[in-house]
Amino acid sequence: MPKKAPRRGSIVDKTELVIITGLSGSGKGTVLKAFEDLGYYSVDNLPIDLIPKFADLAKSAPNIRRAALVVDIREGTALDKFPALYKRIRRQVPARLVFLEADDAALMRRFSETRRPHPLGTGQSVAASIRSERERLEPIRRLAEPILNTSKFNVHELRETIHSTFGGQQRAASSILVNTNSFGYRYGVPPDSDLVFDVRFLPNPNYIPAFKKLTGKHPSVARYIRSFPQTQEFIERISALLVYLLPHYIEEGKSYLTIAFGCTGGHHRSVMIAHELRKRLATAGYRVKETHRDITKG
Repeated sequence: MPKKAPRRGSIVDKTELVIITGLSGSGKGTVLKAFEDLGYYSVDNLPIDLIPKFADLAKSAPNIRRAALVVDIREGTALDKFPALYKRIRRQVPARLVFLEADDAALMRRFSETRRPHPLGTGQSVAASIRSERERLEPIRRLAEPILNTSKFNVHELRETIHSTFGGQQRAASSILVNTNSFGYRYGVPPDSDLVFDVRFLPNPNYIPAFKKLTGKHPSVARYIRSFPQTQEFIERISALLVYLLPHYIEEGKSYLTIAFGCTGGHHRSVMIAHELRKRLATAGYRVKETHRDITKG
């Protein structure tokens, strides 16, 4: 129920109601807390029938002009009334519907880690409950903007995304989180990759005995890879391409982008390139994190 009223001085002279919904385990509680941090009056699991009254309150009460609330599968059959109710609310007050989802594997892992039962009960498997919930929420999902897939977010990244998207103070570049990931082709292409670049055409440090047990993070190895003109040209061309592409991904509402660089074993060339591209994109103003899937293998 009510979390807290916004701090004095944090309210803008604009009525706004944000309704958060989506799949169980997708991070709705984290997102609600992020809105609370932004000064929104926050309410968890408000009964469906009370939402119109709450919208009127947000419109008329001077201390609750910006509000966020969570509506989800815990409402049971009453949730079926939500699409029509939301359309009616939007005619009364400026409202946005944020839908959170995640891949089945991510949701299964989260339920396993927390050992919490799915809200649909223990009469069926978690996997079956997730499928049922997706079907139930599909009519609501079609009304939502934005739709956020939280599979690749940790708690801090998800909160930062909400802050940058709804805070109204930061540059548009901060509304997307980019992951530069290295991998080895011998272990397969990472299935969550959005863009994949093969860097096996670069000279391989693995054949130099002094470099064999090191990685692309080591200054000597990085210096060796960078010493070739094709490396320099590749970095320049890919950097320019990504700086061109990212604003278009942002415009389409993408909140997370994984860019994967692959070499044979995932130890040297791909590591160095992923690290260098992270620095280039960070300099360009983007939020970037760096991961190396196979750096400890083999």
